[in-house]
Amino acid sequence: MSRPRSEHNRYCPNEKCPLYKKREHNEIVRNGHNYAGHQVFRCMCCGKQFVETLDTPLYGKRLPKKEVIGICKLLVEKNGVRSIERITGHHRDTISNLLKDMAEHAEKMNEFLMHDVELGEMEADELWCTVKKNKKMLSVAAQKQLKKAMHTAIPA
Repeated sequence: MSRPRSEHNRYCPNEKCPLYKKREHNEIVRNGHNYAGHQVFRCMCCGKQFVETLDTPLYGKRLPKKEVIGICKLLVEKNGVRSIERITGHHRDTISNLLKDMAEHAEKMNEFLMHDVELGEMEADELWCTVKKNKKMLSVAAQKQLKKAMHTAIPA
């Protein structure tokens, strides 16, 4: 007798799979971890593999979740990109790209900051002000997302 499959809340992202976006089944199994330490899943129906960060702001990031949380905490303390580079050892382009992606997915990232990083609303607003200040050339979509994510009207 084989061991029972673990419970998780994942769905198959393959549009051609009959189980596409259906969560009521147990055909999604764990399949190791990737280079960043994220859990990899596999659909037993179609064979598609995907990471746990699918449909999250951290999707496609090579930084582990712990590193992203550390960078976010440093941003709340109003550290600059170069000082974060010295503290964490990550290149400033990596940190800048993370800031740009955070701004483009600000609403989802706000939930991540409140729940995983355990920031309050004011601390999250301080982080968004820092992002706005450091990335002066934000796309139009990123500017709209920042306006939605910021709770208070703090000038940047």
